[in-house]
Amino acid sequence: MRPDPATAFRLDGEIALITGGGSGLGLGMARAMHAAGAQVVLVGRRAEMVQDAAEDLGGGAHWEAADVTAYDTIPALVERVRARVGPISILVNNAGINFKKPAVETSVEEFGGMLDTHVLAAHNLTRCVLPGMLSARHGSILFTASMTSLIGMPGVIAYSAAKSAYVGMVRALSTEVAGQGVRVNAIAPGWIESAMLRKALDGDPARSDRILQRTPMGRFGAPEDIGLAAVYLCSPAANFVTGVLLPIDGGASQGF
Repeated sequence: MRPDPATAFRLDGEIALITGGGSGLGLGMARAMHAAGAQVVLVGRRAEMVQDAAEDLGGGAHWEAADVTAYDTIPALVERVRARVGPISILVNNAGINFKKPAVETSVEEFGGMLDTHVLAAHNLTRCVLPGMLSARHGSILFTASMTSLIGMPGVIAYSAAKSAYVGMVRALSTEVAGQGVRVNAIAPGWIESAMLRKALDGDPARSDRILQRTPMGRFGAPEDIGLAAVYLCSPAANFVTGVLLPIDGGASQGF
């Protein structure tokens, strides 16, 4: 069935679970999906943060306090959402951590912790949500990758490995489930205005200038840029799109 251009970018009737949904890019995606008609479930470790974010969004927004690395608790989380809100039809694997260290100073434990939070947690949540999507023959899974999935950056070897793993996961999973009504994609945000970016750049105008100089559009992105792209990839407008990594970076990954 061909999507109606008048409603192709709507998410009415969808239920989206978004990890790391209480702030930053996760909240930006939640806002856009909520505005497009989806019910959204914000998941994060800090209960007060996700509760406040959901209440700010209003009706159709829900929250769950959960640690995605507590793997054994995730089936119960998915069941709670199903019972309270309904079957999850959109999953956004967005929760993550970051730290910056030279490779020789990055311990095995630190590297493993990065993989635990990004790769293993995303896989675990996906495998818990996927059976419902396959049964309904309808669903969209979105991974928040990174520019480090595309280009080399110094000092972030563990983060880069984790985010690059997402690309392989998207390729493998998308081909596995494409014939069963489930699409799998990723976005690769560039430098997006957020509290984390401000913390990294405030007091370092030279670094800020370097970033803008290598970004062809000459500006930082906004959380809404990520949110609208997420809506597109999860909407009927993208019903023939799967297995892609979409950079949203003002051309930074292509520029010089």
